[in-house]
Amino acid sequence: MDLGTANTLVYVRKRGIVFNEPTVVAINQDSGKVVAVGHRAKEMYGKTGRSTSVVRPLKNGTIQDFDVAAAMIRHLLGIVQTGFSMRGPRLVVGVPSGISYAERRAVADAALHSGVSTVLLAGESVAAAIGAGLSLDETAARMIVDIGGGTTEVAVMSKGEVLHFEASPYAGDACDEAIQKYVRDARYLNIGSFEAERLKIQIGSASSMTSERSCIVTGQDILSGLPSRREISDGELSRALREPLSAIVTAIFSVLEQASPEIVDDISRSGICLAGGGSLLTDLPRIISEATGIACYRANDPLHCVVRGVGRIIDDLRTYKRLVFADISQ
Repeated sequence: MDLGTANTLVYVRKRGIVFNEPTVVAINQDSGKVVAVGHRAKEMYGKTGRSTSVVRPLKNGTIQDFDVAAAMIRHLLGIVQTGFSMRGPRLVVGVPSGISYAERRAVADAALHSGVSTVLLAGESVAAAIGAGLSLDETAARMIVDIGGGTTEVAVMSKGEVLHFEASPYAGDACDEAIQKYVRDARYLNIGSFEAERLKIQIGSASSMTSERSCIVTGQDILSGLPSRREISDGELSRALREPLSAIVTAIFSVLEQASPEIVDDISRSGICLAGGGSLLTDLPRIISEATGIACYRANDPLHCVVRGVGRIIDDLRTYKRLVFADISQ
């Protein structure tokens, strides 16, 4: 399971990816039962009465609402599991590489409360590298930048070991917030976080040098308070995203500065690999390459790198178990 701030993906052995939806949960306040998860819950956001609350249980890659997270995992397991033994399935969860022991324990406890028998936690940087097809057996150092919903992880690895690491809170959610702020300040329109996310996915760009694209965005006019629409261009989005993307580049520089000349030389030869949904912004590899002087490329299918990596760990646990944080059983 890739338990992400923005999206949760579930991989089942021999079946592949069986769930890929937003990490959003609708909960009945009276019974505590899950009403909806994923797209259905997201559609209910901001539209429910007192009896139902819609929650994003993770922030910056860590659990903010333990009970809702446990209920969500339990609900997902009920959807996807078929043919598991009575003892319960074994679960590998991708978590931010830099989280504390207490935060790792919270994820494990939420999973154990959901009926699994054993929980293994894998750092997302390692999982993304495996899912991107980077060899973890080579001595040559490789850099991967995983831009998720809550955090961006920059890691340098060699022989399966993380040599240098930096986590930044500037990732997908920060980009959405920057878009909301720009549309509010420059276009006098209040928009929700999910509308900002839609705008980012459709025409998000790291550079104003792209071909002119635009998108209609709907929100609440600041002056009148009435529903209103604006046409936003990709050039405007590139200006809105300048600060969070600059912070991501700064994190990459920070890791390069920590590394030895030999490691930097290895990275210069192999390039910087981008993974995660945030890497899909138009022109982002070119912007990073120009800033660092190092070739930069997206992994194949960057959205699914972490969950594919987690899937390879569960498929070949003997090979990859040395790379997981913990093995926790009931």
